[in-house]
Amino acid sequence: MASIAQHLLNIKAVELNTVNKFTWASGIQSPIYCDNRLTIAYPEVRRQLAKEVSELVKTFGEVEIVAGTSTAGIPHAAFVSEVLDLPMSYVRGSKKSHGKGNQIEGANVEGKKVIVIEDLISTGGSSLEAVNGVKAQGGEVVGVVAIFTYGLEKAKAQFEAADVEYKTVTNLDELLEEAVAIDYIDSNQAEEIKAWRDEL
Repeated sequence: MASIAQHLLNIKAVELNTVNKFTWASGIQSPIYCDNRLTIAYPEVRRQLAKEVSELVKTFGEVEIVAGTSTAGIPHAAFVSEVLDLPMSYVRGSKKSHGKGNQIEGANVEGKKVIVIEDLISTGGSSLEAVNGVKAQGGEVVGVVAIFTYGLEKAKAQFEAADVEYKTVTNLDELLEEAVAIDYIDSNQAEEIKAWRDEL
């Protein structure tokens, strides 16, 4: 069975280019671009992800609600909640400006142990916004599980400061190792990408 890192490269959910860099929404020039939304287009990949994310969720102990981040975490939270037979909700970046003004839709998180499902952790900001949204509604966040992380020090520091544990199915180091193994990039390019990551 292919690893998730292999799948992400095969379906081009992750692309690497040390010459023509990608521009992130933050303006950062990056040699890597990750779009895990593509995974939902491939049944084999999303089934494997649902299984592996579910296994990570189990390592957090008792979980009563699976909460996806809006929008990319929502489908994966749905797949995981189905595997684990748990209620699901999703968390917006902020409260709605109309209707009931909800930030969280679906299962009521108040007084419940909640796991937050994210597609990608870069700086950790959006994940922690979701965590704070759950806490504001009286939920207890037991942790965050994501598909992929760049492994930025800023993310580690932010999660540590918030006292929130997070785990990911795969990460940049594993992905680069796989990319070199299949000759997508060479070892020098892999080291260049790691150096870029470590400087952020």
